[in-house]
Amino acid sequence: MATLTDPDVVEFLGFGTRTGKLGYVAADGRPLVAPVWFVLEGDAVVFNTGADTAKGRAIARDPRVVLTVDLEEPPYGFVQIQGVVETSEEPLDLLRTATAIGGRYMGGDRAEEFGARNGVPGELVVRIRPTKVIASLDMTS
Repeated sequence: MATLTDPDVVEFLGFGTRTGKLGYVAADGRPLVAPVWFVLEGDAVVFNTGADTAKGRAIARDPRVVLTVDLEEPPYGFVQIQGVVETSEEPLDLLRTATAIGGRYMGGDRAEEFGARNGVPGELVVRIRPTKVIASLDMTS
C-alpha cells in the first residue's frame, strides 16, 4: 500500500495542476464526485470549500471521503486517497491554504489574489487524513 510520504506519490500529486476528484455521499445517499484544487501538507491533502456547499454539508454529515487524482495521458496513472476529513475555519489557516492553492493553480503572481478571494469567512479548510492510499503511477508498464 502506498502512502502520502512515498516520494513518487508526492511527486505525482504535486505535479502541475492536476485536479482532484472528490467522492462523497449526498444527504439522500447518492454518491457524488466534484473536482477540487488541492495542495499537500505533510500527510494530508488540503483543499478549501464553502461550508454551505454540497461538499461542505456532506463532510459535516460524514467525514469519510475519497479523492482520486489521475494522469489522462500515457503512461496513465492515478492515486486514490481514502480518508477522513478534518475541517478548520480559522482565518489565518483559511488565508494561508487558499493562497497556496491559488498559487499552485493560478500561478505565483495571482496567489494573493486567490487567497484573499477564497480565504474568507464561510469557507472551510478541509484536510483529508488518509486511511488508505492506492497508487498506480504507470499503467503502461
